[in-house]
Parts: sequence; C-alpha cells; structure tokens
Amino acid sequence: MRAVLSVVIPTLNADAALPACLAALIEGLEAGLIRELIISDGGSGDGTLRMADEAGAVIVQGAPSRGGQLRRGAHVASGEWLLFLHADTVLPVGWAGAVRDQIARGGPAYFRLGFDATGLMPMLVAGWANLRSRLFGLPYGDQGLLISRADYDAAGGYRDIALMEDVAMARALKGRLAALPLRVCTSAARYQADGWLLRGMRNLALLARYFAGGDPARLAARYRASK
Repeated sequence: MRAVLSVVIPTLNADAALPACLAALIEGLEAGLIRELIISDGGSGDGTLRMADEAGAVIVQGAPSRGGQLRRGAHVASGEWLLFLHADTVLPVGWAGAVRDQIARGGPAYFRLGFDATGLMPMLVAGWANLRSRLFGLPYGDQGLLISRADYDAAGGYRDIALMEDVAMARALKGRLAALPLRVCTSAARYQADGWLLRGMRNLALLARYFAGGDPARLAARYRASK
C-alpha cells in the first residue's frame, strides 16, 4: 500500500506538547503509511512553527479556531485518508497497524481515550468518554479521528465554529464511527487546572446546550467567561 494518510494537527502555542505528539508519528513513517504532516496553526507565538518546519510539515496559518484550523488543514491535504489529531495527544505503540487495518475495512474510526495521569478521576472521565463514544457515536477531537477523504467531503468537512466542531463532524458521519482497539494518551493539564469534576460537568453542560440548539459562538463565550 502506498502512503495514503495525511495527518492534520491544529496548533496554538503548542511547543510544550508537540514533540511527544510528533515522535509517535515516526511509527507511521517507518510503516510507509504517512503521506504528509500538516500543521494548521492559529497564530502561535512560541516555538510551534519552528518545530513544525523542522519536522518537514506543511504549515497552514489562519485565525485561531479549531474548526477552522482543521478545515484549512484538510483543504490542503492530498491523502486518501485523513487523521485529525490534537497536539497534546500521543498515539500509542501499534497505531499504524490499527490504522492500516481500519483503512482496509473502510469507514471512519476513532481511538479510545486515555490520560497522562493516574487515579480515580482520570479513569472515570476517560471511561465516560469511551462509553459516550460507543453508545452515541460522539468521540471528541482529543481521541483522534480517522476518516477517508470521500467520507470527509460527503460530511461537508469540519465546520468553522468556535466550539463543538468535533461533535458536529461526528453527527455528520451518522453513527458510522468505529472504535479502534487502542487508546491514545491525552494531556490531563486542563482537567488538572480546572478540576476534574468541574471541567467534566462543564463539558457535559455545553454538549447539552449545543444539542438543544445553542449557538457555538455564544457557548464558547460563556465557557471562557466561566473560567
């Protein structure tokens, strides 16, 4: 199989987390799976762009909005398959084989969630995220999303919205997302800063308001004001 995978990573001042994320991609390069790496930056003022350039990434720049950044990154991608990955998420050992198998099966997929923290709360939050993904087909962006170019285009691509771009994409895929048999390791820094319970409840409330028809821009403004 020729290299068919474009990896798209949205960034904003991500130089602390990006090295581990990029290091995990080497497995895909060695397997001949990755066609290109695209860093879609939202105006970083740290070393993010230098790291991206040193990694040989295609760099796309624009306004800071994760949905917009993902959309711009996908627009320039040339791969038949796309892997959307957050900069603070690290793929597990064996991911390239799991992705290759899923590509052979066809259909979009996501990884199970794990955190770079131990204890009861990280386990509960990750457990809820994985249950939500399995029961309702609603993985979040920090779990990684593997999707063919054909399915991405048919779904209308990522929406350039202030919040819930990952939920909007999952809903557009109409419950077709499969769970890959591996867990990513995502940074727990935001949960540790806000409090595991508080951030979890806030995320759930935002999801409920979004499903009730809430405007993503207003939800994002309310979220920022509550921090």
